[in-house]
Amino acid sequence: MRPFTYLGVPIDSVGRSGGTEHAPAVFRSHSRADDPWLAADAGELGVRIRGDVRDAASGVIAINDVLAMTRAVRDAVERLRRDGRIPFVMGGCCSLVPGALAGAGRVDDSVGLVYLDGHLDLYDGETSPTGEAADMPIAVVLGRGPDQWVDVAGSTTDPDRVWLLGPRDLDDALGYGHPHPDDIAGLSFTDADAIRAAGAESVGRATADAAAGRYWVHLDVDVLDETAFPATDYLMPGGLQLAELGDLLRPLLSSPSLVGISVGCYNPDKDPDGTNGAALAAIFRDALAT
Repeated sequence: MRPFTYLGVPIDSVGRSGGTEHAPAVFRSHSRADDPWLAADAGELGVRIRGDVRDAASGVIAINDVLAMTRAVRDAVERLRRDGRIPFVMGGCCSLVPGALAGAGRVDDSVGLVYLDGHLDLYDGETSPTGEAADMPIAVVLGRGPDQWVDVAGSTTDPDRVWLLGPRDLDDALGYGHPHPDDIAGLSFTDADAIRAAGAESVGRATADAAAGRYWVHLDVDVLDETAFPATDYLMPGGLQLAELGDLLRPLLSSPSLVGISVGCYNPDKDPDGTNGAALAAIFRDALAT
């Protein structure tokens, strides 16, 4: 079994307590002692995002907390990778991604990002309709986000090392001034309909082959259809079904090129009977057993 280590990042970029902040602790309760992501446990980082005012310079809510979280995630992931571990980062929201990718990049050369999300997340501090950091992680990873955040992450990723899988917000995003991914040379995106048409396992295998070398996989559970996984704050129709997500993840997580996994957007407060959390654990259990 590969040496995974569980790391919790209890954040929610809406700036309030609760919600996705509970995901790291609750997901443990849906895990079994022999699940590979619990081979070692690094606990939870002492980070939170609090505030409701957009910073005038960056356009980001609670920017100082976002920057502190990015530093903490970056440094924690770097330590785990230097120890030969594969981080399994259970987070609150996807704003942890720039820090995670930067930390891995301090140890592993040319780390790519395979990003499974219902959103493109290429907003910056001006175009984001909310100011939430979760609108912007891909922009930051590519060096196109708020300067302060890009500087703290400390590295950028070439667009041809980023694969966006499952987004379905393009039309809405363009209305806010969000860039079209086709206008960023080298950036790859495959929306949910295209994944279904090609077959989820085929897309996962092709992406793993294309990303060969080293890559990080991030899953935002809102890549799933709102009926398949309602325990999230960003419900949208047209997403993947649970079985399709499993098929997509299996070749990505079984590759020796994998250097880390992160998860975001699971809100246990919307999962009182634990059905969604248990389903998510089952998907990872199957994918990592391959």
